[in-house]
Amino acid sequence: MNNKFLMKTIFTFLCLSFVMYGQGGSDVSKVGTTAATFLEIGAGAAANGMGSAFVSRANDASALYWNVAGIANLPQNEVIAIHTNWIADISFDYAGLVLSLGNFGNLGFSFTSLSMPDDKVRTIDQPEGTGEYFSAGDIAVGLSYARSFTDRFSVGITAKYIQESIYHMSASAVAVDIGTIFRTDLFGGMVIGASISNFGTSMKLAGIDTRTYSSVDASQLGTNDQIPYVIDLDSWSLPLLFRIGVSTNAIKTDDYRLTVAVDALHPNDNYESLNFGTEFSYEESLFLRGGYQSLYLTDNKDAEGGLTFGVGVSSKILFSSDLVKFDYAFRNFGRLNGVHFFSVDIKF
Repeated sequence: MNNKFLMKTIFTFLCLSFVMYGQGGSDVSKVGTTAATFLEIGAGAAANGMGSAFVSRANDASALYWNVAGIANLPQNEVIAIHTNWIADISFDYAGLVLSLGNFGNLGFSFTSLSMPDDKVRTIDQPEGTGEYFSAGDIAVGLSYARSFTDRFSVGITAKYIQESIYHMSASAVAVDIGTIFRTDLFGGMVIGASISNFGTSMKLAGIDTRTYSSVDASQLGTNDQIPYVIDLDSWSLPLLFRIGVSTNAIKTDDYRLTVAVDALHPNDNYESLNFGTEFSYEESLFLRGGYQSLYLTDNKDAEGGLTFGVGVSSKILFSSDLVKFDYAFRNFGRLNGVHFFSVDIKF
């Protein structure tokens, strides 16, 4: 099997999967019907500043999240650290590392964490608290590999372990992400990207909190009300997401660049939507970004998508040829106010 045939096969599979999956649309959004929804929080200030229209851009280490094929085009080792002050005092953190293997492609590692402050354990009898505290959090650990088969076409895959926990309960799953990027000569070098994220096993909470006691028949005299039993909880699928997008340079000179991008999304727990984004660059050292996230293709009165903007600066590290980039982004969440994103990216 030659590289050209493999390239066409994988890209066609991703695009057809997106189209066929989209044909199963419904008037019901299915919001809140999946587990591990923290996997839907976009990683990286640069991408969020562009309205999350990043599946075809994927040009830094955050490509480990948006489209793993993008890491194949990174010319050197790169590490990224991301922090987001999420809604309701929740913290979202992401770290990614990409290592170059030369002609053998690039290897990536990623870690995602969602955490919250400990809260009081409350019961019906003690609504102000029992004196105990509980914690809740989610993590995902990923191992990625990507390779460019030609100067135009790259493919990547990520295998990841996912865990959610609350109090004495936890659930886990394994999943894969697959992505591809294809560069064309159309419209000033248009790039096409497609990805499938979070294709994996379902999640089911289990732990000692499902253990309780009851009587066999409370109407009978002398019944034993300490018969133990375990509540069997339902399983929930992961937030499967299909993305396909395009980007191109509307303006490009020796000093200036203006990139525009658009992504189409089809999740299994919401309506189809579009993301739009732009990035203006001056000498690839100063970046201004703007976009609009979650423009729904159907009437979604509960949508909280909105405008995004961001800035970034890139510079060489003192006494070194390595590069460091700082990015900031803000996303409007409507009734839920706004969210701030911060990223530090080092190329070495």
